[in-house]
Amino acid sequence: MKKLQNPLDMVSEKRRRGRPAKIKRSWVRGRADNYRWILNQIWDRVSPRLLKAQTREDVIRSYEGTDLGANALDFVQLADLILQVLKEPKFPKQSRKAQINFLADSIGRRGVVAPRSSRDICEKERARIERLHHIVRYEFWIECSCGYKGRSLNHACPKCEAEIPLRADLGVESIS
Repeated sequence: MKKLQNPLDMVSEKRRRGRPAKIKRSWVRGRADNYRWILNQIWDRVSPRLLKAQTREDVIRSYEGTDLGANALDFVQLADLILQVLKEPKFPKQSRKAQINFLADSIGRRGVVAPRSSRDICEKERARIERLHHIVRYEFWIECSCGYKGRSLNHACPKCEAEIPLRADLGVESIS
């Protein structure tokens, strides 16, 4: 049988520029969001002991009495990393939500990179998701009392500049 020089299912040997990623950015953000949800559920019970922790064992003991279920092993394995994040000078001191978000984003990469890099990855991925799908421009076909029929300009009639009310209770029956 004749051997093909370029089979269809062949993977390109040339890789992308830069350092190869160890894990997908979306996975890091997804894991960080999961940690945010878990920590939000248990933070009131865990935070008094966790914020005072000085050793790995203190971090592990702070989770006693909480129902972490399958996530308990995760938090035990990440105890050293959690302690490192808690001792960072930029760790928020006041806000409950800021503390949860800072900790969750810092451990999202599970210690593969520095906590600061993990937070940067989460921030960039969330920014990418926000700008991924958004409405660039929307237009209305209008029939104005001045007699103009056609597309609106800046949400108003281009002839007499009468503005389009955008709330349903102001006379717009359907926006399609």
